[in-house]
Amino acid sequence: MTGRIRHVGVIDIGKTNLKVAVVDLVRETEIGVLTRPNRVLPGPPYPHFDLESHWNFVCDALYTLNGRHGIEALSVTTHGASGVLLNREGDFAAPMLDYECDGPDAVAAEYDLIRPDFDETGSPRLAMGLNLGAQLYWQLKSDPDLLDRIATVLTYPQYWTYRLTGVLANEVTSLGCHTDLWSPAKNRYSALVAKLGLTEKMAPVKKAGDRIGKLLPRVAERTGLAENTPVVCGLHDSNASLYPHLLRRTPPFSVVSTGTWVIALAVGGDDVVPDPHRDTLINVNAFGDPVPSARFMGGREFDLVMKGRNAVQGQAGTTRVLRDRIMLFPAVEPRSGPFQGQVARWSIPEEDLTDGERYAAVSFYLAMMTSECPLMTGAQGPVIVEGPFAKNALYLEMLEAATQRTVHAPEGIATGTSIGAALLFGEQDTSRGQTTVAEETGIDPKPELRSYAGSWRDTVRASLK
Repeated sequence: MTGRIRHVGVIDIGKTNLKVAVVDLVRETEIGVLTRPNRVLPGPPYPHFDLESHWNFVCDALYTLNGRHGIEALSVTTHGASGVLLNREGDFAAPMLDYECDGPDAVAAEYDLIRPDFDETGSPRLAMGLNLGAQLYWQLKSDPDLLDRIATVLTYPQYWTYRLTGVLANEVTSLGCHTDLWSPAKNRYSALVAKLGLTEKMAPVKKAGDRIGKLLPRVAERTGLAENTPVVCGLHDSNASLYPHLLRRTPPFSVVSTGTWVIALAVGGDDVVPDPHRDTLINVNAFGDPVPSARFMGGREFDLVMKGRNAVQGQAGTTRVLRDRIMLFPAVEPRSGPFQGQVARWSIPEEDLTDGERYAAVSFYLAMMTSECPLMTGAQGPVIVEGPFAKNALYLEMLEAATQRTVHAPEGIATGTSIGAALLFGEQDTSRGQTTVAEETGIDPKPELRSYAGSWRDTVRASLK
């Protein structure tokens, strides 16, 4: 394969949905997309992801999209807090645990005795299996023979590149995603890896943009792609959203990647000491640099509040929410985010809400939750919103009012993850941080929005005293 690569196939696996897309690198847009839900099997032995079903979908989708658009290269991006355990034959040593399984909580006290400090890993202590190290500890304790069966530990995006190419690798954006397994400051595995007995079982660490191999013959035959199709190492999905901005924007700025998780990543801001009790952490970007970050389960919270109702914006509903200060206070999902352990409550009886009022109030709630992130991470400059929330005008307007910063929502794409993953095949070094992108200003924050934001914040602060 010679010449410039234009059409990149991207395997994009989020916690809620699985997607295969074709990205046109010249136009920087998705020209073909196929999706399906990300199903979790209940067990035995525990809730786990249906990776074989995922693989069948990926292969079928690549076959279809290649026939329509012609795929010249492949990249991968996935959610974090996940890894795959392989045996010596390259098959599963154990099923891939769903990080929302509460099994690791049963041994939390034991795990806390061996996990490294936040100063070493930048990983806050999280519930369930949200720390990959906690997953591994629980799996090893629950299955005494597992350590002997494990030959290789793979970060999740690199499991898919292994399926495509047969090459084993790990990568820093996934290792740095609150796993407890990585030391961002030292750019190496943390002490926990040795304590778990996994030092010799971790795959070699490569860069996100490294071209690690070409398709296995059987994969080429099944997908219809050329056997010499190049495959890059791949990266964590929030860092995929961040990557295009690292290439083209001059710091300081922050990127808010939205989906099941809302993750705000601060680039070039003030030096702050992150508070791990508020779900702040140190991510690692595609270049290996530490990135102060904060997060909460915004997409999950939206679904829990809307409860399947129509997500429609109506002027009447928005007007009443602002006029009567109808507010939702944290935390809808209390196991993560800046207000962990708080119990969600409404300022009026929930049953009195119309669908339009509910939609406006939860949109404002999510914006206010997001507005906490720059305060905790030292973020400065404009805010760029990626993903589904970029289409929510109420969210964007309130976020701009609450942060008093320009909020920019790129148009024309549903999510930034696939674009960022595809750009690993772009011109990485020549454009990094060399261009300042003109920011589109949203609606000028109205006084009633600023007043609403101030009242929400004052009420929440008072409840924490």
